[in-house]
Amino acid sequence: MEKVQGIANSARRTIGLAILLASMAAMTACQFDVASMAYGQTEGQQAASAQDQSRLVIENDSDLPDTYPHANYQLRFQVRGRGGGLHWHLEKGAIPPGLKLEEDGLLHGQPERTGEFQFKLSVWEGGHRDEAVEKGFTLRVRSAMMLDWKKYAHVNGSRIEGSAQVSNTTADDIVLTFDVKAVADNGRATEIGYQHFTLRRGTIAMELPFGENLPHGGYTIYVDAVGEVIPKNVIYREQMQTQSQLHVTVGP
Repeated sequence: MEKVQGIANSARRTIGLAILLASMAAMTACQFDVASMAYGQTEGQQAASAQDQSRLVIENDSDLPDTYPHANYQLRFQVRGRGGGLHWHLEKGAIPPGLKLEEDGLLHGQPERTGEFQFKLSVWEGGHRDEAVEKGFTLRVRSAMMLDWKKYAHVNGSRIEGSAQVSNTTADDIVLTFDVKAVADNGRATEIGYQHFTLRRGTIAMELPFGENLPHGGYTIYVDAVGEVIPKNVIYREQMQTQSQLHVTVGP
């Protein structure tokens, strides 16, 4: 009987040891799977990071530097990432007339007119156009010489008077001819303001007064400003007029 009991105890110990070994093996396998998953994730993250770093990124701000008509403009679009054999292309919108986009990313020329121009460019490396990246841009071509009302033309007794303001935002001095005419119903034009001088670069909102006594009648006021940059053979012109007739009711 004691012998049988000993055999049973030995069997129980053997079974317990087997269960313990099986449990340890399962835990080891589980730990290996977790480590394998973590390693796989790390590899995937590294691969994704490497791919992001190699992807082209256009570095220029969406708002490009302003310019003005007939000014020399030159800007090179820049990318970060892989670098050789880049190709730039206009995908949508329009660049200012007078400017040209080269395939290597150089935008250059002389804008022909004012306006706000919105466009989208793409760039790719080598023959991999399917990997092209895109970005939208805005380029504003502002008036080089600005003309506006300072004191709107008005009637003062038998006199029509007012003032304009002019600005020169270019990098050049401008030879300005400022001319104001009052045109009557019969088409007769009377000079009521004239100045001819050099408008220095960087001048902002210079006031130019005008005024003259006029005969009884209705008048439309025309203000004309012509600016010349003689060394560059460039001419700027701005005009404005009263929206309705001004009536002089005093006088002959």
